Amino acid sequence: MHTQNSMPQLIFTKDGSHSLWMPALDETYHSRHGAIQESKHIFIQHGLLHWLNNQAPSSVNLLEVGLGTGLNVLLTHLALLTKPVHTTYTGLEPYPIPWKYIRRFNYAAQLAQQKNCPITYKGLQATFEKLHQGAATSFCKLSDYFLLKKSNRSLQDFSAPPNTFDIVYFDAFSPNKQPAMWSVDLLQKVYHMMKHHGIMVTYCAQGKLKRDLKRLGMHVESLPGPPGKKEMTRARKEIPI
Repeated sequence: MHTQNSMPQLIFTKDGSHSLWMPALDETYHSRHGAIQESKHIFIQHGLLHWLNNQAPSSVNLLEVGLGTGLNVLLTHLALLTKPVHTTYTGLEPYPIPWKYIRRFNYAAQLAQQKNCPITYKGLQATFEKLHQGAATSFCKLSDYFLLKKSNRSLQDFSAPPNTFDIVYFDAFSPNKQPAMWSVDLLQKVYHMMKHHGIMVTYCAQGKLKRDLKRLGMHVESLPGPPGKKEMTRARKEIPI
């Protein structure tokens, strides 16, 4: 049973965009220094766009561990609007955020104000609401090129064939709060689901994570983090095991 003090709380981050604070974990869904700028820096700039620029593909298969607020889905869709890349986006979220919070997030309004945004506020808001509608496990076509597959399974319960995903957004709560999500067994599971030369990006830069990824056969890079965070991690699958 939730008490008032344990319910998620809507907060503003420093770039003006919303996030949720979870009192029970004392953890936020995004950086307090800026939700949008964090997600764009880690998952779009150093994840999606890095991979696209190096591979020049006609399609991309993407897995997000921790769909949460849906911000990474919205930013990925926005980044691909001017690129005819067929995208299949699988988002895992065993604890979907209630609609009463979803309808209050200001991501569409914030993004529509940014320079060279290729879509209006109404278009962004409609896309954001659409991705959250329907069952927790469902298919959602955001455009002719973008298919979202939502699943309410945890990573522990999810499976996909080997060599399925080009990109993995690993956006679970931190190892200090949810250590089981960062276990070697689960990282190995992700590794096997990734394609050769596929990449995984995450905000986490802990030494143990990087050592575990290297042991699995990943080429690991420590990259500059977004505002408020010194580093982030990108790992590329190289050696089959």
